[in-house]
Formats: sequence, C-alpha cells, structure tokens
Amino acid sequence: MKKSIGAKTLLYPAPVLVVGTYDDKGHPNVMTAAWGGICCSKPPCVMVALRKATYSYAGIEGNRAFTISIPSTAHAKEADFFGMASGKNTDKFARSGLTAAQSDLVNAPYVAEFPVVLECELRHAFELGLHTQFVGEVMDVKADPEVLGDDGLPDMEKIQPMLFAPESRKYYGVGAIIGEAFSMGKGIG
Repeated sequence: MKKSIGAKTLLYPAPVLVVGTYDDKGHPNVMTAAWGGICCSKPPCVMVALRKATYSYAGIEGNRAFTISIPSTAHAKEADFFGMASGKNTDKFARSGLTAAQSDLVNAPYVAEFPVVLECELRHAFELGLHTQFVGEVMDVKADPEVLGDDGLPDMEKIQPMLFAPESRKYYGVGAIIGEAFSMGKGIG
C-alpha cells in the first residue's frame, strides 16, 4: 500500500527552463523556472508559471513576450544562479559571463550559449493562486547545429538538458533511451 505524503507539487521530472524578458528599461533579464511545459500542440504553446514577486513577471506582462532557453548540464551553475539572483538588482548576464541575444521574432532576450531556445508571444495569463500561468505561442524554435540529430530536430542526448526534483531540490541529467514512444506498447493485449 502506498503512503500518503500530502498535497505537494510533485511531478517528476520538472524541466529546468530559463525564461527571458526585458525589463521596463529595456535591460535583458532571465530567471530559472521549473513550473512549465508544453500546453498545446496546435498552435504550438508552452507555459511557465511565475510568482508576481519575480522581476520577470512584469517583463512578460509589459512586453507580451518571453523566451525559454533550455540549458545543458554544462551550464548547471549558471542556470542555478539565474534562479537565485534577482534581475531587480543584478545584471545576471554580466555576473554569469553569458550572452544576452535578441530574439528575431519576439521582444525578449535569450541565453546565446544554451543549445535550444523557444521564442514565444504571450497569448494568455491565468492567475492560479501564488502563481500566474503565462501561455506563450511558440513562434520559432532555434537550436545550435551540433545538438540536431540526423532528422534535423533537437536530440535530447546531444542537448543534455537539466531536470529538477522539486522536493529534494536537486538537479539531474538525462539518462539513456529506454525505447521508442508509440511503439514499445504495441505488443500488449
């Protein structure tokens, strides 16, 4: 029998997403968030949930846009820093030594050194209590050529994205492939 541990935000794994915005003075800012993911396939949309207290919250509302940069495990230290410092009093790009790049399609910056970026226009904002869920339509996905597979799409083993375990507050890397989706289960029943 399973043991109850109470109502918690436990969904494994949580992605490590770096959300990019400009502040009201046009300065680039990023923050790390784990409350996010895919929320629609047509049109392609992703969501990220932020507290109003974050500096990035006003940037998303004001610019009606954001980016999501996907860090590799090689940049775990920088991604963690982006979630600890506030853009209100810290230039996170200058402190980390990473580069703010301007999106081609939306009014938001992204982290140039991270292998994959999603450029999003804000479509909806839903207040859910402590967090507001921002839904962005993905206008484009950009990836470094070295993380693309033979099919021209991002390859998770090449990206080496970070994963987050909410309750233990630890980061993890991606493991080995265990099988093909929509194929492995065909032999059942």
